[in-house]
Amino acid sequence: MDLHRHVAAVQSDLAQAASLGGDEVAEAGRRLADAAAAALQLRLLDLLSEVVLGLNAQLAEGHVELRLAGRDPDLVYVAEVHREAIAAETAAPEYDARITLRLPETVKNAADAAADREGISTNAWIVRALKRELDQRGRVRVRAGNRLQGFAQS
Repeated sequence: MDLHRHVAAVQSDLAQAASLGGDEVAEAGRRLADAAAAALQLRLLDLLSEVVLGLNAQLAEGHVELRLAGRDPDLVYVAEVHREAIAAETAAPEYDARITLRLPETVKNAADAAADREGISTNAWIVRALKRELDQRGRVRVRAGNRLQGFAQS
């Protein structure tokens, strides 16, 4: 979303209005419009924040976030993951064990990013990934060259 375009439009409107009063007033209006740019940007961000709060109050699921990249705002809809199901899954008695896991920073960052994309905690994402891998233990995968890879039980 380009707020600069809207700020520039308000600045232009102020300069045009000031030009009606002669050269001296027009110059003062131009300076005032230039000085007001930062304040206008902040006021527009405040307005967008209020819009987000209003939208979130009306949404049955998910929420809207106001994200800034530099000075450029962006409204993003974030779908809610069924947190009750995830909480029940990770709170089940079979998930009461704890381990300490040391990972390379790059692997941890990748796991954090994957969990964020799915809208779940990193712990829940790791549990799902590990469970998915362990569930595939009995399956045999065929690779090129007639080589087998995987696990089998007899």
